[in-house]
Amino acid sequence: MNSSGVTSLLKLFAATFARCAILLLTSISRLTSWAPKNFGNSNSTQVKVLNAILRCRTAALGGHRDECTSCRYQTISYNSCRNRHCPKCQTNAREKWLAARQRELLPVNYYHVVFSVPHALVPLIWQNKRVLFRLLFEASAQTLREVAADPKHLGAEVGFLSILHTWGQTLQRHPHIHCVVPGGGLSPDRQRWIRSPPRFFLPVRVLSRVFRGKFVAGLKRAFRRKELAFHGSCLPLADHKAFHAFLRALFREDWVVYAKRPFAGPEHVLHYLARYTHRVAISNHRLIEVTDTHVKFRWKDYAHASKQRTMTLTHDEFLRRFLEHILPRGVPRIRYFGFLANRRRSSLLPLCRTLLAATPPADGAKTTEPALKYCPRCQGTMQVVELLTPMQIRYVENRQVVVLDTS
Repeated sequence: MNSSGVTSLLKLFAATFARCAILLLTSISRLTSWAPKNFGNSNSTQVKVLNAILRCRTAALGGHRDECTSCRYQTISYNSCRNRHCPKCQTNAREKWLAARQRELLPVNYYHVVFSVPHALVPLIWQNKRVLFRLLFEASAQTLREVAADPKHLGAEVGFLSILHTWGQTLQRHPHIHCVVPGGGLSPDRQRWIRSPPRFFLPVRVLSRVFRGKFVAGLKRAFRRKELAFHGSCLPLADHKAFHAFLRALFREDWVVYAKRPFAGPEHVLHYLARYTHRVAISNHRLIEVTDTHVKFRWKDYAHASKQRTMTLTHDEFLRRFLEHILPRGVPRIRYFGFLANRRRSSLLPLCRTLLAATPPADGAKTTEPALKYCPRCQGTMQVVELLTPMQIRYVENRQVVVLDTS
């Protein structure tokens, strides 16, 4: 698709939100089974996200005047909203984040482990996002660290990053954690680096059972502390006996933990992370058609050899699914554990590099700068010459009146 086609599609996507935002926000309590008190700050967060997407890269957010250093051509660029749920604002944040991670890479194999929960848990998780997303992070992290520390498996202290995704390809609820783990860790005395076996990190069956036990134990603890809310279809679970019967049924299921083959090398890890870190529920390139009645998008059918398929939804159903994946305020999407945890990284990461006899990163290494903009007329470099407020932009645009010669 050419640039004009992409621009038109982005405008259609924004127009869809404009047409449907009021309808959806007034009826969201009817479209979902959540209770108002369970939203906490979610309702206002959803309104804020919709407003940010609608205003993103428009005159409403202000902008700046760019001038070509060669031919002096000028143009106005609008500011981005920088909301973490906006499908247009993740590129710069992702590039800076990846540059920081590049300085933390170790010369070892890296593994990708995915933790999922049974489908029966999904309604309860969506009624208790803040509590159970935190539990999902903690249970998966404790599982990796505990199994890796067991001398029967690796016997080492590992470090890794975890990424929360809440959606499937069709925007349905599918909470899961992606973990990217170096293949090895520090010995208990921190005097040597213990490498994992080639092509193998940790046994998936063991990870699955430990993860199941830790998550169910966390659910019991949250229930005992009265941290869980029960509404709609989950209301019967408020009863003590019904809740523990529900947990016993969960414990009889096999929980899915998936471990992919190791990456080809550390240099391939960043290419992978670029696809998974700063993602939103649906990106603009997946949109095929937006009309006055429906939205059509492409999705990948993993159950049938990743075959490309299309799906058509009404406006309100599309936006309802999109809004379900807006995280509550303060809930992180990326967390770090083990020797990569924020409080320990500065001391333990250099130790890992020393034990691996790896070259430390250059002191002058900095995050990558955004790509330069080039003049559409002469391909010279564009530079910012003036910052503009929304009122200034409206004034400039109103002055650009087409004069028709009627003589």
